[in-house]
Amino acid sequence: MLPRPHQRTRPRSALKRVLVVLAAVLTAGTTLLATTASAAGGANYVALGDSYSSGVGAGSYTSSSGNCLRSTNAYSQLWANSHSPASYVSVACSGATTQDVLNNQISALSSSTTLVTITIGGNDVGFASTMQTCVLSSDSACLSAINTATSQARSILPGRLASTYSAIRAAAPNARVVVLDYPEFYDLGHSWYCPGLSTTDRTALNNAADLLDSIIQTAAGNAGFNFADVKGRFQGHELCDFFNEWLHSVNISDVTESYHPTADGHSGAYLPALTAITG
Repeated sequence: MLPRPHQRTRPRSALKRVLVVLAAVLTAGTTLLATTASAAGGANYVALGDSYSSGVGAGSYTSSSGNCLRSTNAYSQLWANSHSPASYVSVACSGATTQDVLNNQISALSSSTTLVTITIGGNDVGFASTMQTCVLSSDSACLSAINTATSQARSILPGRLASTYSAIRAAAPNARVVVLDYPEFYDLGHSWYCPGLSTTDRTALNNAADLLDSIIQTAAGNAGFNFADVKGRFQGHELCDFFNEWLHSVNISDVTESYHPTADGHSGAYLPALTAITG
């Protein structure tokens, strides 16, 4: 009688260990997803900042917000709609500077606040007046205004942002803080056939936006805050990207909306940038 061929089998103990490990991995993944969803659903969310946070340009402004022009299409409201936080309030306001945040918005925060978002800094360096100069005046006047704004950004903005972020942390010690930045305005690849400002002015404005965002990112990192960069999400949807623009050009009928994101800019760029961090 021939001996039976030797059968190689995995020891039961080893197989059991594999199954235990797989079960642990699946359990951990499920727990992580549940925790993330629970954290978002239970968030006490406060939106701070300027017109890019209030939603100027997105339309559908709430009458109660007055000149702050808070929109139901703003990214913070869209986030609240999709995540159902325990509480949500936006105190962002058109035209706000860092000092306005300290004087008028910080009071909305408390130790129970768990999520804070903010865009701030553009008005501290005269963003609105710089854009007005570029639209209404010569190339030389535009470039001079941009140089003044970038000089101010380098000299005064880091300190102002540091003070503002420190105050936010003191007022909301338990919150995750997400700092969002500003988009570049122009697709320079299409500038040669795009009416309006010269390519020289557009290039200088894009560079100024990049500098502003870099200063904001550094200050956010120094404060230990999350930074959400929206520039890449606006690519293909900048001014001169005809029929695909997520930014307003000069709007004669409503000047305040000029150079601000549309509702699509909030839903297609700002909201995903925020959600990528919060889940």
